[in-house]
Amino acid sequence: MRTDKAHDIMRTYHNPLKFMFAPQSVALIGATEKEGSVGRTLLWNLISNPFGGTVFPVNPKRKSILGIRAYPSLKDLPESVDLAIIATPAPTVPDLIRQCVETGVKGAIIISAGFKEIGAEGVKLEQEILKEAKKGNLRIIGPNCLGLICPTSGLNASFASTSPRLGNVGFISQSGAFCTSILDWSLRENLGFSAFISIGSMLDVNWGDLIYYLGDDPQTQSIVIYMESIGNARDFISAAREVALTKPIIVIKGGRTEAAARAAASHTGALTSSDEVLASAFRRCGVLQVDTISEIFNMAELLAKQPRPKGKRLTILTNAGGPGVLATDALTWGKGKLADLSEETMEKLDEILPPHWSRSNPIDILGDATPERYAQALEIASKDDHSDGLLVILTPQDMTDPTQTAEALLRVAQNIKDKPIIASWMGGSTVATGREILNRADIYTQSYPDDGARLFNLMWRYSNNLNALYETPSFAESEPLIDRPLASKIISHAQATGRSLLTEYESKQLLKAYGIPTVETRIALSAEEARAIALEIGFPVVLKLHSETVTHKTDVGGVQLNLRDEEAVINAFESIKNGVSENDFLGVTVQPMVDLTGYELILGSSDDPQFGSVLLFGAGGELVEVFKDQALGLPPLNTTLARRLIERTKIFKALQGVRGRKPVDIAQLEQILVLFSQLVIEQPLIKEIDINPLLANENQLISLDARVLLYPPDTKDIPRPAIRPYPIQYISHHTLKNGDRFTIRPIRPEDEPKIVNFCTALSEQSVYFRFFHSISRQSLISHERLARICFIDYDQEIALVACDEEEDIRAIARLSRIHGDLASAEIGLLIKDNYQHQGLGTVLTESMINIARQEGIKYLRADMLIDNHAMQNLCRKLGFELHSHDHLVQAILTIDDITP
Repeated sequence: MRTDKAHDIMRTYHNPLKFMFAPQSVALIGATEKEGSVGRTLLWNLISNPFGGTVFPVNPKRKSILGIRAYPSLKDLPESVDLAIIATPAPTVPDLIRQCVETGVKGAIIISAGFKEIGAEGVKLEQEILKEAKKGNLRIIGPNCLGLICPTSGLNASFASTSPRLGNVGFISQSGAFCTSILDWSLRENLGFSAFISIGSMLDVNWGDLIYYLGDDPQTQSIVIYMESIGNARDFISAAREVALTKPIIVIKGGRTEAAARAAASHTGALTSSDEVLASAFRRCGVLQVDTISEIFNMAELLAKQPRPKGKRLTILTNAGGPGVLATDALTWGKGKLADLSEETMEKLDEILPPHWSRSNPIDILGDATPERYAQALEIASKDDHSDGLLVILTPQDMTDPTQTAEALLRVAQNIKDKPIIASWMGGSTVATGREILNRADIYTQSYPDDGARLFNLMWRYSNNLNALYETPSFAESEPLIDRPLASKIISHAQATGRSLLTEYESKQLLKAYGIPTVETRIALSAEEARAIALEIGFPVVLKLHSETVTHKTDVGGVQLNLRDEEAVINAFESIKNGVSENDFLGVTVQPMVDLTGYELILGSSDDPQFGSVLLFGAGGELVEVFKDQALGLPPLNTTLARRLIERTKIFKALQGVRGRKPVDIAQLEQILVLFSQLVIEQPLIKEIDINPLLANENQLISLDARVLLYPPDTKDIPRPAIRPYPIQYISHHTLKNGDRFTIRPIRPEDEPKIVNFCTALSEQSVYFRFFHSISRQSLISHERLARICFIDYDQEIALVACDEEEDIRAIARLSRIHGDLASAEIGLLIKDNYQHQGLGTVLTESMINIARQEGIKYLRADMLIDNHAMQNLCRKLGFELHSHDHLVQAILTIDDITP
């Protein structure tokens, strides 16, 4: 007998939140006939936009509303409903949510305002609502929202004055007023939507839930977001990272000028703001952030019509010099580049263009350009490998035919598949027909060429971000370099003595515990001891204040450099001691004087209340806050992400070698960033940490100074990382009955080459049993496919690989959460043919069950073909409940039924 929960899993597996967007029945609580009221508008929108379901008005004071029978309460309805819309005063809402749970309502939209936006009383109401909703797994959109509209199903569960057209853009807004403005604008611009959602205060359903839903929705081609606050950062990043691979996610952020609170004791904190952190998060998950409302929908249309560029090089084709110059300015100001025309391209253009053409990019084909000249020039320019995109500009001159030129371009454009084409037909009525021809054929048009160039810049940045996310990193073995017990000991000792600020000596020891090179540092309590250490180390030396209270030592004369003899050391000791109070002085540290030839860098981290630890890298030294040449990133990093972080700074060019200086070891710098990101994410008690300066030259990379600020021991709410780190707790070691030893560990991006070898050796039957269809060998090992296997979000799925003693992968098991159901997950298993039937599948599946238990997952699901008897036997042995459906078998396991 199938359990109710198993039935729910199978029903909702492919349709998270479907009951809110295409309900079979809707109850409107607060329905009324009062003119101009929210309750009347909601009811009218529901009944005048047929969605194929039943509407039940709920009002205890009326027997009918707008001619429809009304009911006193949810309990009086003749049937349970999928969706309840609540438009009553805020104090009444907790009891109404309780009734929703009692009567089996699946989802609720709370239109009502008067919650956390009014203060503590409203927050308390929200907590009551959430407590009641969780009792019945009731999903909630709102409160304080406009509602939602789903043109694909016909549902209008909003109090908007109009309904949007059907289209392919999924729109989510945190502002109801912004929704109504966009709705009016879209009708004028003939823009359609697949979903139109006012998300409100995000008490329950958040960005991540809706991004997953729209990502699974076949009608939605792109997702557009107006955001005021991120809410649950980890949920947003998890969903965006997954969906952005297949559908553009375009965000405009409101309130960007409001700076975050500065961390007074930290260089890093002083250099970051909430807007910069959010922009960094968007880059990390492949989201495109834009600055204007027009850019949102322009980019949604452009990305839907044209392929993404492979780089930043644009070829401009124009029949007038001025517009080409303006487009070039916009392109270069946005850090795009004009494509360098190849000699072959130049020669072919010479053959078809008049003698006086520009002979450079922009390609000015002159004001008398015919449609045929446009088409020939575009065809030649499109074949130049030095170009990543094309901007075609037409100005309506006397000898120009905008309509015929558009038609001629289409004949060429239909053969250009790998580069975006942007057309700028400048003018009004004279070019309107030509512009319409281009638009209907999916050639994106803009009235102004500089806007076209700006949109190309947005395109290549977006493409770069996506490519960087899934570029295979080089393998950097860090485990042998890390001494986690030592790091924990240093932090625990500081807290035990009531300190939140580590001494410089402790800070450097902490860095060393994570394999980060630091200058040799010793503590001297007296001038004589400092002299003796200096003699042992060798002159010249540096003396620095050793203090548990002073943050920036240079501000109090606490740093004495280039001390070349014993007398200088003694004098420096006394000077440092006399510069601070007795309570601030614990002695000095003595270090060798390092050759400062090279570049001073800063590497730091501070905590953001929403995103957790945020990394900073850039130009360092005493003027770090003046030059402000830094880039932000979210941990954890791999070598590719570290490289991208370094590349976003101006000093990166110098690090590659300039003016006769040899380059620094960028590969070692990448590894230092990777190790540093592990430090901040594995030691959550670190609130702020700076390495400044990190000296970089051709011979070495070494930390000269470091400071670490901890959270006080009684801190309760430490922000968690926005991106879950590699789960080292799930590494285990096993010996099979035949004596084979295996390490089972979570997969990592660096495993891609090993996965290629693993997939290459699989039989067709093993592939067919796992994926339910045949896959060509080339497709099986393509980077695009393997990126999805190796670059995973550990918050949403855990993939385990079984490695033999040579570190070759012999099996893969995967645990993936089901969208919209936090308590349920799907598992899959694939074992190399010659390692099947040896117990490895049992070990991996048992490991998955244990992980599911630790992750709070209660129900596991496995799908398999009906003739995959080995997998069925394995599931049956481990306690799964099997159900046959046509050619498939579905196995469901309730974790609570299994003894740990």
